[in-house]
Amino acid sequence: MASIRKRGPYQWEARIRKKGLPVTCKTFETRVEAEKWAREIESEMDRGVYVPRGEAESTTLREALDRYVEEYLPRLGHFENNRNRVKLLKRRAIADKMLSAVRGKDIADFIKEREAEGVSGNTIRLDLAVFSRLFNLAISDWGMESLINPVTRVSKPKVSKGRERRLEEGEEDKLLAATNPEMVQIIRLALETAMRREELSNLRWSDIDLERRTATLYVTKNGETRTTPLSPRALEILRFLKAGPSGQGERVFTQSPSAITQAMQRACKAAGLADLRFHDLRHEATSRLFENTDLDLMEIRSITGHKTLQMLARYSHLRMDRLADRLAGARRGE
Repeated sequence: MASIRKRGPYQWEARIRKKGLPVTCKTFETRVEAEKWAREIESEMDRGVYVPRGEAESTTLREALDRYVEEYLPRLGHFENNRNRVKLLKRRAIADKMLSAVRGKDIADFIKEREAEGVSGNTIRLDLAVFSRLFNLAISDWGMESLINPVTRVSKPKVSKGRERRLEEGEEDKLLAATNPEMVQIIRLALETAMRREELSNLRWSDIDLERRTATLYVTKNGETRTTPLSPRALEILRFLKAGPSGQGERVFTQSPSAITQAMQRACKAAGLADLRFHDLRHEATSRLFENTDLDLMEIRSITGHKTLQMLARYSHLRMDRLADRLAGARRGE
């Protein structure tokens, strides 16, 4: 039987003792809440479906996020980006709640708050992915089996249409003229290989086989190693770098991913290029593969490393005049 006792002027404690199970107790602001909780727990015990809630009821979402960073994030790629996202989530009001108290409504309110701040649907979905992985991890690995993942119970925001920014005529030359020598080669290689900034930053000379004309990428967005073929121009760039000072080190480029982003921003500002980001070069490179080669979809996918054909399809944006030429009988690249 449950015992209900008053603790101080404003709190009531419900305590349940049942043979074969640990003593279970919880404190409430009113006697009614304490009695309701006790009836629910006793019912679960009688039906044999009771799962201890102690840790889930004493761990805040903020504390769980710290554990998530320590135990889970090292398994993922993009550790720095994911850690920074968690830091921002820890500042939200929802992080003060106990894990057991987070409900679908709390997640829905979080979504509304983020939308009111003007955050994109994709960014909100990335935030929700962190919460969802955390709850699944708490349930499966941390022994908090009483939890229910609240993220699964809410409607997710719609994802906006992907960016389709392409380099217009003359913009590539302006961009290259506005940046430093190493960044020039990073941009040129990005346009030849469709590599992401992390892939370029982590590229090492030991990953490159100039004879076989391949580069093996070990640090990729989806965590899967891939070997990509190198075009004649990409080989020209790498041979040029190999013959210079950077060819004597371990890494092909010295700049970190964040340094590449900052250098790109400075170059775009100096060149007067509006709304151009480094990742747009990947879109440009992939589109050029469709425009200027006879490679089929699967072959292009092996170069770019897109995980699904659906993800790759949006990069196949072709300029209308090229399509008109193709309809007139021209081959790709002509």
